[in-house]
Amino acid sequence: MNRLFRYAPLLILALAWEFIARTGLISSSALPPLTNVLVSWWGLMRDGDIWTHGAASLWRVGAGLSCAIVIGGLLGVAMASWKIADTVLAPFVSIFYPLPKSALIPITALWLGFGDGSKILLIALGCMLPVTIGAYNGARSADRMLVWSARGMGASKLRMLRDVVLPSALPELLSGVRTAMAISFVLLIASELVVARAGFGYLIGFLGSNGTYEPMFAVVLTVAFLGFVADRLYMAMTRRVFAWRE
Repeated sequence: MNRLFRYAPLLILALAWEFIARTGLISSSALPPLTNVLVSWWGLMRDGDIWTHGAASLWRVGAGLSCAIVIGGLLGVAMASWKIADTVLAPFVSIFYPLPKSALIPITALWLGFGDGSKILLIALGCMLPVTIGAYNGARSADRMLVWSARGMGASKLRMLRDVVLPSALPELLSGVRTAMAISFVLLIASELVVARAGFGYLIGFLGSNGTYEPMFAVVLTVAFLGFVADRLYMAMTRRVFAWRE
């Protein structure tokens, strides 16, 4: 019952969408009826367009996000643990964090062309900083008493990182990963709209330029649904990771 109430706003939004489109409050060319969009979605599924372009997009977002998590997590912990790393890397984080990551699209395309590499690099660069900052803040918040106790017991630097710092950094790190996951979908679609020959973003731009708006909305809803499912699965995973706290 709680889940029903939690997702009731989505049902209300769907009904409002259908009502507004059917009654002509908004032109059907600007907002096609939801039922027509769903019919178009089924057609794209049947023809294989969703599967083909979806596979390309999911590979790019998965590879880019994985690189961002590994590299960003290591950089954040290193900055929190070694002063020289913090001194060297902190200015770069301060400069690039407020930079709109979509501004890097032409640069990555210039470096790696229109293939998968430019999208993966863009997603990795754009998602790395939230993970780095999350890992940094988490590692810095490690209980000083535990750190001193580990040092007093003769723990090596690596063991202290593994047994004290990393467990302390995990909540903030996972929060940064969740933010990065949302950013990854934004960067994916933005880059595919501009420089791609396959993927959800390319398909959205192609359908929109041809005036076939119902299938275009269907692809947009597919991306939104995948992002929603990915976030729900990630939150379920994090609850299991932290189940021991309860």
